[in-house]
Amino acid sequence: MATGVAAVWVPVEDMGRAVAFYRETLGFDVDEQGDDWSEVDANGVKIGLNAREKAAPHSDGGAVISFQPDGDIEDEVAELKGKGVTFTGEISDHEWGRIVPFKDSEGNDLQFYTPPTS
Repeated sequence: MATGVAAVWVPVEDMGRAVAFYRETLGFDVDEQGDDWSEVDANGVKIGLNAREKAAPHSDGGAVISFQPDGDIEDEVAELKGKGVTFTGEISDHEWGRIVPFKDSEGNDLQFYTPPTS
C-alpha cells in the first residue's frame, strides 16, 4: 500500500525558467538544481523538475499540483497575476473548499486550494 506522496515529478522544457518560477514566483526553496533535474521543497513535499522527459502542457486532464496560498486566496491571485502568471479560471467555491487554477512556466496545471472555513 502507499503511505504518502514521496515526490511529484513535473516535466520542464527550460530548467532555468522553471526553477525561477518555483523559487521566485511561488517562493519555494530549491534544494537541488542541475541541468536535467532540480528539486523544490513545497512545504515538505518534493517537486522534481525533470528536463529528461518531453514536456507537454496538460490541459486535458492529468496531474495537478495544489498549493496552499500563503495568505488570502484573492490577494495571492492578485500577486501572481502581477508577476505574469496565467490563470485558467476564476476562484470557485465548493462545499469541500475553494480553488483557482493556473499554469507554471512550462504549461503544467497548478492550483491554489483552501479548505472550507467551517
